[in-house]
Amino acid sequence: MKRSVALRLCAALATAAVVGTTGALVSVPEASAAAGTATGYASQNGGTTGGAGGETVRATTGTAIHEALCGRAASDTPITIEVEGTINHGNTSKVSGDSCNTADDVIELKQISNVTIVGVGNGAVFDQLGIHIREASNIIIQNVTVRNVKKSGSPTSNGGDAIGMESDVRNVWADHLTLEASGGESEGFDGLFDMKNNTQYVTLSYSILRNSGRGGLVGSSESDTSNGYITYDHNLYENIDSRTPLLRGGTAHIYNNHYVSLHESGINSRAGARAKVDNNYFQDSKDVLGTFYTDQAGYWQVSGNIFDNVSWSEPGEENNPAGPDPQSNTTVDVPYSYDLDEADCVPSVVNRTAGANTGLQVSDGSC
Repeated sequence: MKRSVALRLCAALATAAVVGTTGALVSVPEASAAAGTATGYASQNGGTTGGAGGETVRATTGTAIHEALCGRAASDTPITIEVEGTINHGNTSKVSGDSCNTADDVIELKQISNVTIVGVGNGAVFDQLGIHIREASNIIIQNVTVRNVKKSGSPTSNGGDAIGMESDVRNVWADHLTLEASGGESEGFDGLFDMKNNTQYVTLSYSILRNSGRGGLVGSSESDTSNGYITYDHNLYENIDSRTPLLRGGTAHIYNNHYVSLHESGINSRAGARAKVDNNYFQDSKDVLGTFYTDQAGYWQVSGNIFDNVSWSEPGEENNPAGPDPQSNTTVDVPYSYDLDEADCVPSVVNRTAGANTGLQVSDGSC
């Protein structure tokens, strides 16, 4: 099921184009920079194809991204938006139209479907500007960096989430991303990859999440258990306090990830959540798996993981670490096929493949 290592971003568009004043370039429909096929739970529920088959537009500003969404015939007309350059508050404004519902100071994918956003050329950086997915379906975000999104201080965007999904979201594939902050909540940052209020069939693959207090959550509270069917594979979580991820209800498949320097807790399965945790490499971290900060238990199935210099706290009323000898307390069947890398190969595989601007490389099954 692995995507070919040979898949790459298209280097250029072999067609005439017209450059607009807001930084958008329109090309013929068949030219598309998105590569690979959605994997994991994003491949279920009809699959995730994004803007495949639609027009391709080049954008160098946030306003141009919004204009591309608003310029479609309908809110479900497929479109691929190739992004290059730095997207920030200064170049991202609300655009109005019948096929969009955008806002200032955030990339707004709201009440729409069939969209791909992919970084091309010298790369795409969303600087202090979050991507908000709401009441949307069939979305691909690939090969972009999102950094330093704040919920307090200045400037603020997307509630402090690098990528946030909420309210009846279906089928999102987030692939080869670099999501990073410069601190935790006290410095004004929130989550890097959050899902709330009935978000389902999501895959986060080959991405880097680092330097944040919070990696990400599934469910905004113990009562928000309508989310689930999430796959996390071949990601690097580095220098994170907690939430890698925090699961409140739902089902997650977590495999072949490299975890380094998790300071407080890691995979936090609670409120009935069920996590299948396969062939991950946990390194120099604390409490990497269990139920933490609540008495509402979650569950896990573990296989093939490596725990390298991992410390475990003592169990308590609201603290149930899975270690020091993690054992399965549930079973989770996933409906798709997948190939596992050996856990001892995970650091090298993730090091050469994860994150934006790596040529969309994926594991070839070797160290």
